[in-house]
Amino acid sequence: MRVDLAYGRHGTSVEVPDSTEVIVPLDGPALADEAGSISRALRQPMAGPPLEDLVRPGARVAVVFPDLTRPMPNRTVLPPLLTELARAGVPDDRVTLLCATGTHRQATPAEMADLVGPEVVARYAIVDHDANGEGHVPVGVVDGVEILIQREYVEADVRILTGFVEPHFFAGFSGGPKGVCPGLAATTTILEAHHPRRIADARATFVTRVGNPVHDFVRAATALAPPHLSLDVAINRARHVTAVFVGPLPDAHDAACAYVEASAVRPVDAPFDLVVSTNGGHPLDRSLYQAVKGMAAAERIVRTGGVVVLAAACEDGVPGGGAFARILSAAGTPAELAGASGGAELDRWQAQVLGRVLTLSEVHLHSGGLGAAEIEDALLLPAPDLDAAVAAALRRLGPGARVAVIPEGPLTVASVVPG
Repeated sequence: MRVDLAYGRHGTSVEVPDSTEVIVPLDGPALADEAGSISRALRQPMAGPPLEDLVRPGARVAVVFPDLTRPMPNRTVLPPLLTELARAGVPDDRVTLLCATGTHRQATPAEMADLVGPEVVARYAIVDHDANGEGHVPVGVVDGVEILIQREYVEADVRILTGFVEPHFFAGFSGGPKGVCPGLAATTTILEAHHPRRIADARATFVTRVGNPVHDFVRAATALAPPHLSLDVAINRARHVTAVFVGPLPDAHDAACAYVEASAVRPVDAPFDLVVSTNGGHPLDRSLYQAVKGMAAAERIVRTGGVVVLAAACEDGVPGGGAFARILSAAGTPAELAGASGGAELDRWQAQVLGRVLTLSEVHLHSGGLGAAEIEDALLLPAPDLDAAVAAALRRLGPGARVAVIPEGPLTVASVVPG
């Protein structure tokens, strides 16, 4: 049978045995009136005061939104929020939009217009966060490390986070406090949040927040300069809003995480010999760096010594010339990548997870944005023909091989729950 896969901007498909288990999250229906639902949630939040009670006319307002690596429906969420701010008496020139990039690259002007809409770009000041820039101020200390956050956020009279909640491969979930740390944090702060000792902890994984050392740090850092309001949304595979969660942290984020966990976590009764995964399609599979998440999703259900076949477009490449590419080129074995004994280093966290997956199974990568040499430099096996890669793996694994496909990659959290 053929199974459709989330891949790049237009998708692809793969031929697998009819006995294959296809694992997808529950896909909720879009809200009938997405913009209206957001407006109503801002006027009647699940906890805390409504937006209009938080702002006074002329207040300086900072609105945080996810960057171009996230499938956040910014063009759906931001307009009703900005309309509600105007309704509360806040003029456009007192609103600053902050793009929470963490250590990701900044958007080009065309990408920013596509991300939030040309009308928003024309009307509002937008600051595309630069983790290496000088625009950060100290807000306190966590675990002995000074926390540095974007000045425009810290000094705003009203701070508003927007985000969408999905399972995150080492922070538990996206959205909520991650918009501030790492989203608006300086590199030194981000390095501590992603320190190798935190990533190596077994609790630093999908949907786990309690005791997760990455999430613990993120939550504590954000609490030093908390938002006055958090607006999280859940989305379906078509990127439409299925639920809205507005209120203070942690209330709104807790509710959003519980909602998403109920739809994303899918039990299986035993590990598989072969797992075909993706990184959720565009924009999540922009680069090999991002695509590690799809490998981590497959890692949860592939047997030791099994095979993972990943489809990720990687239109931005590795990307080349960055820290992740340098780490990959310097490593000779998966164990070297997976090692947690070194100090904090930019992008080490992604290489660490990649190495961990590769110590468990071989990984074949189908990617239109990467050449064979780039794939091999990452200790992966090129799979230019997806069907051929699956067929070859099945021949080696032999009759009776258990096969699974995770068409949405890390948006599904498959977990082995023995029957």
